[in-house]
Amino acid sequence: MNSKADEIFGQPRITIHSVAAAAGVSKSTVSRILDERLPRSDSETARRVRKVAEELGYVRDVSAASLRRGNTMTIGVIVPRLTDTVMAMLYEALAKACSRTGRFAIVATTDDKPKADRLAAESLLKRGVDGLILSTAREDDDFPDDLAKRGIPYVLALRTDGHSLSSVGDDRLGGYLAARHLLDLGHRRIGVIAGPSYASSSRGRVEGFKQALEEAGLSATPAYIIPSTFGIESGAVAVETLMNLSPRPTAIFTVNDNTAIGALSGLTKLGLSVPQDISIVGYNDIPIVSHLPTPLTTLRVPFEQIASNALDLLAGDDSDDDRIRISAPTLIPRKSTAPAR
Repeated sequence: MNSKADEIFGQPRITIHSVAAAAGVSKSTVSRILDERLPRSDSETARRVRKVAEELGYVRDVSAASLRRGNTMTIGVIVPRLTDTVMAMLYEALAKACSRTGRFAIVATTDDKPKADRLAAESLLKRGVDGLILSTAREDDDFPDDLAKRGIPYVLALRTDGHSLSSVGDDRLGGYLAARHLLDLGHRRIGVIAGPSYASSSRGRVEGFKQALEEAGLSATPAYIIPSTFGIESGAVAVETLMNLSPRPTAIFTVNDNTAIGALSGLTKLGLSVPQDISIVGYNDIPIVSHLPTPLTTLRVPFEQIASNALDLLAGDDSDDDRIRISAPTLIPRKSTAPAR
C-alpha cells in the first residue's frame, strides 16, 4: 500500500522506477537523462525516456534529489527591504536565475541595519540554505569576513566590500555617464544627491561623476554634493538644500531613482519645472520612472546579468582575478534632461 509520501493528491507517485520500467531502461539511465543540470541528450533512448516520463506524468522529486547530494538547492537572499523597488528587482532576478537551474530563492530583510544581517543569515542557515547572497554590504562591516571564517558560501550583490566574491554594477562608469550626459548638454553647475557613504554603490557613482567633471576641467563643489539615504523622502529634503544654494545648480544627478522621484516632488513644491528650470538624472531604471509625467533620464542596471553572475560565483565559478564581476549600466535619456539655459 502506498504511503502519503508516495502519493500526489491521492494518486500513486510516478517514480524513476516507474519510468525506467515503462521505457525498458535502467533507473540510472532515467536519472541521468532527466537531470536538468546535465547536458541535454537527443539520442533515441533519451527521447523515448522523456516521452514516457511525460505520458506517465512524472514530476522530479527535488527534495529527495537534494538529500542525496547533501544540499537543499535553496539559496538565501538578504536585502535591506523589499519595499525598495531596486531590491525587489534584484530578488526577482535571482529567483528567476535560480529556477532555471532547479534551485529556489528565499528572502530575508534587514531594514539596512547591520545587526539584522546576522539575525537574517542565521534564520536562513537554520532553514538549510546552501549559500547566501547579500545586498547589504557596508563599509567597515566585518560580517562577510565572519561568514568566510565559518566556511559559509556567500556572494555580495549590488554592493561590495572590495575583496569578497561580488556581483555588482559598474557604478563608477554609471556616475561618469550621468555627468558626461549633463556636461554634453551644457550644464556646469551640477548637484549630486549622493546616497549613503557606507554603500559601495553610491560611493562609486559619486566617484565616477567627479572623474567626468575633472576630465572636463571642472571640480566638484563640495556644497553641491548632498548625502542622503536611498529613500524618496531623503531626495525631497536634499533637493531643497540644493535649491537654497546661490548660485543653485542647473542640473542634479541622483544616485538612485527613489531619490530622483523625491527630488522631482520637491522641485514641484518649490514651483520649479523639469527640465525647463532644472535637469535631473536618476539611477537603476526602475519600472515606474519611464511612466512619470516627466519620464526620467536614468542609468539602467542589468539586474539579470548581476543575478546570474552572483549564482555562478556562489557555485564556485571563480578565480583569483575574477572575484568581483562587474556589469555595465546603460544611459537611458528621457525627458527630464535638456540643454542648460
